[in-house]
Amino acid sequence: MTELKGKKVLVVGLGKSGLAAALFLRHRGALVTVSDVRSAEALAKDIPALLEEGIMVEAGGHGLLTFRRQDLIVVSPGVPLDTPELTQARSFGLPVIGELELAARFLKGKMLAITGSNGKTTTTVLVGEILKEAGLTTLVGGNIGVPVTELIEPSTDDTWSVLEVSSFQLESTQEFHPKIALILNITPDHLDRHGSFENYACAKEMIFAAQDEHDALVLNADNARAAAAASRSASTVYWFSSRHPVVQGAWVENGNVLYRSSKGAPVETVMPVGGITLKGAHNVENVLAAVCAARLAGAEVPAIRRAIEAFHAVEHRLEFVATINGVDFYNDSKATNVDATAKAISAFHTGIHLILGGKDKNSDYTELSQLLRERVRAVYTIGSAAAKIESHLRGVVTIHSCETLDKAVSAAAAAARPGEVVLLAPACSSFDQFESYEHRGRVFKKLVHEAIAVSELR
Repeated sequence: MTELKGKKVLVVGLGKSGLAAALFLRHRGALVTVSDVRSAEALAKDIPALLEEGIMVEAGGHGLLTFRRQDLIVVSPGVPLDTPELTQARSFGLPVIGELELAARFLKGKMLAITGSNGKTTTTVLVGEILKEAGLTTLVGGNIGVPVTELIEPSTDDTWSVLEVSSFQLESTQEFHPKIALILNITPDHLDRHGSFENYACAKEMIFAAQDEHDALVLNADNARAAAAASRSASTVYWFSSRHPVVQGAWVENGNVLYRSSKGAPVETVMPVGGITLKGAHNVENVLAAVCAARLAGAEVPAIRRAIEAFHAVEHRLEFVATINGVDFYNDSKATNVDATAKAISAFHTGIHLILGGKDKNSDYTELSQLLRERVRAVYTIGSAAAKIESHLRGVVTIHSCETLDKAVSAAAAAARPGEVVLLAPACSSFDQFESYEHRGRVFKKLVHEAIAVSELR
């Protein structure tokens, strides 16, 4: 459905993307209703703007009749597709799509979409910076914070829309068709939402479902589940690897990042690995993926190198905060699953004071055991997952039950010695005590800066 004028459209879930979708639909002439399970009080900051635009708001729950009286239903990423109301709506033949699918039908230009269990935001921002450095008209958005519907208006036929896309967004796509798609890695995450690892992986693979041989799919040759997607894709597959050369794509060899456009083509030396400013081996993989995507989009090697050398960590992703009395504090609040936390730990050799916890996502924390033994001095647990984490890691490492982030930062700062690291890499979502991982990260940084002030007074 591309003609929206006069159509009755229901937007389910009033998050950032739901609000953007509702306003976009209304501006295109649709008769829009928004339905959210949260109370009117909880939605108070958004309701006046919606009503002013002529958008009806249903708060405090979903009415079945509300769902039946629509021509189209648009679902926000945070709303599971198997809710009873959506299940019934589909049984009546009503079209149900997500905000990503809606926006993609109206975006001009080409889409470059990036997904993966970890590294999405860093890679998305980096690709955007490279394309801009190369002089290409570029927009960046999606799961990264700018809803895709907000990119529609500024997009042109010459635009590259670089999109971070999550499994929650992808599972509701139908015709979503990026010219270039990247799967950085697939490791267990969001099992509380998807039910199984295979369901989660299949949602990720929706990124290339509408692609054909004229489109590019970039895969991680070093991640088994991501690499397996090649056999199910009609796309032209490119690879990246930090371990060995690839037929076509990007890899590391003799301390250099290399790229080859196709089998038998000349090998291009992009830059030395030492020129990558980002911390951690996982970020070398992110850079390789970005190099591959950028070359496919038409960026030349000198622009790619300049952008990578100038690029620094994205906020909340292994972000250096401060040094207090010789102890370094790092904010990796975006480490919301076990694999991301393992990558964060691996970026440091030893002497880590690790803050773990939040809302559990049906994760197995025992997978961290070996790394904890090798590199972590103590773990400080917070949030509703604390008891589970402690039961999984008992006997592996010293554990301090802190309940809240402020207590954890205080305890870790007091215990850490010069040359050691206090690392927030929670392996959990933030929604038990915080609004988002960004909120959690900002609170962590505020606590660290308060500790600096106290230290200076002594």
